[in-house]
Amino acid sequence: MSPKIKVVVVDDSALVRSLLTEIINQQPDMICVGTAADPLQAREVIRERNPDVITLDVEMPKMDGLEFLSRLMRLRPTPVVMVSTLTEQGAETTLRALELGAVDFVTKPRVGVASGLQQLADDIVDKIRIAARAHVRRLATAPGTAPPAPVIKPAVGAAPPAAPGTPRLSTEKVICIGASTGGTEAIKEILMELPPDAPAVVITQHMPPGFTASFAARLDSLCRIRVAEARDGERILPGHAYIAPGGKQFSLARSGANYIAVVDDSPPVNRHKPSVEVLFRSCARVLGPNAIGVMLTGMGADGAAAMKEMRDAGAYNIAQDEASCVVFGMPKMAIQAGAVHEVLPLKQIARAIMERVAAAGVRHRI
Repeated sequence: MSPKIKVVVVDDSALVRSLLTEIINQQPDMICVGTAADPLQAREVIRERNPDVITLDVEMPKMDGLEFLSRLMRLRPTPVVMVSTLTEQGAETTLRALELGAVDFVTKPRVGVASGLQQLADDIVDKIRIAARAHVRRLATAPGTAPPAPVIKPAVGAAPPAAPGTPRLSTEKVICIGASTGGTEAIKEILMELPPDAPAVVITQHMPPGFTASFAARLDSLCRIRVAEARDGERILPGHAYIAPGGKQFSLARSGANYIAVVDDSPPVNRHKPSVEVLFRSCARVLGPNAIGVMLTGMGADGAAAMKEMRDAGAYNIAQDEASCVVFGMPKMAIQAGAVHEVLPLKQIARAIMERVAAAGVRHRI
């Protein structure tokens, strides 16, 4: 029998600490080995209890959760599940936490905390289990990297100009990305490498409502391409990335010569909304050989079967390799499904994508 997952709960609310402890201890495969009301207490508890996973409140006294997380990931990398409030500021803070190395997050309700956390119990313990198996890396001494030099982007919804002396980029090729746990940072790394006139990018990242708008805005500030949440009925254009809104399904349709975003309230697929399966199935049907599929880090099998449909329809598919994944679930399942042509480290994926575009007759530098 495997040893239980040891969890330390860090939260300034005594009620939340008590509730999370109870939820964790009700599971047969995990145990709460300690709690702390602030980061200073947490340092001692973590040192004494040596947990496998930490749940960490974002907003705490004495030292904020981000500062504590930054120090933890530099000095003692440990899987962390952040507990955040569902506000615009909470979304920004949570995205920063994921940049610093948190594996995932759960949102606690602003009112009705006791009943709200009990309703989230399955989600909380699932994320603790995933975090316990995640690959966490030591954070560099100076977290984060400087964003690239500012570039003049085309207006939102306008196609980018072609580089001088190069053929006009075909609007036909579309890069199709699916991701879950660990995906926010993986997506950022790929998009930051793409040139302003890269093919259109469509993305499903498992995220709840309230977070994808902040995620898109953050990427738009860092990337040479435009990045935004997908809007129903808008044309899919090169030089733009479209992210599935949290709590909605995102797929593609064709209207004449154009590709169009379809955003709707259809049911969850594989328990997910948005679901990679929904996006990739539409890419197989609508794009065929004009698709370049990319499966990034994430838990489970969402999108694997549809990625095989993409390959059967003529798409070229890439999966992130195990060593660079936070969780090697979704790429592994896509590989096992026979959906993947190439398995690559994260740092090589953007270049491989643009090499495929170049092979189609368009030259780029990245």
